[in-house]
Amino acid sequence: MVLVTIDRQDALNAFDLPTLTDLRDKLRELAEDSDARVIVLTGAGEKAFAAGADIKHMSGLGVDDAKAWGALGHETARLLETMPKPTIAAINGFALGGGCELAIACDLRYAARSGWPGRRRSVMRRS
Repeated sequence: MVLVTIDRQDALNAFDLPTLTDLRDKLRELAEDSDARVIVLTGAGEKAFAAGADIKHMSGLGVDDAKAWGALGHETARLLETMPKPTIAAINGFALGGGCELAIACDLRYAARSGWPGRRRSVMRRS
């Protein structure tokens, strides 16, 4: 089992370019690593699994850089979706935007009571 931790606690583990690039590169490496039998993805700290894209980072991007940024996010999620071994999202807090997408891309999601987007309780009613 390999534990992969998204570690930007000061920004609720939001994705800036270095964080997302490191995550993508680590997932590429693990896809080929025969010793890694299961991958568990989590966020550092107790507040957030991942808060998605870092808006401060995104606000400074031009059109071409924004397209590349989006492609990097999609590639990272695709690596989780197509990983040749089981992936588990250990959701320990907020999972927002791209963070939620990465959790959904995993084969299994295990959430703490504080983890998962939206309300604490949802009620669906039939009309």
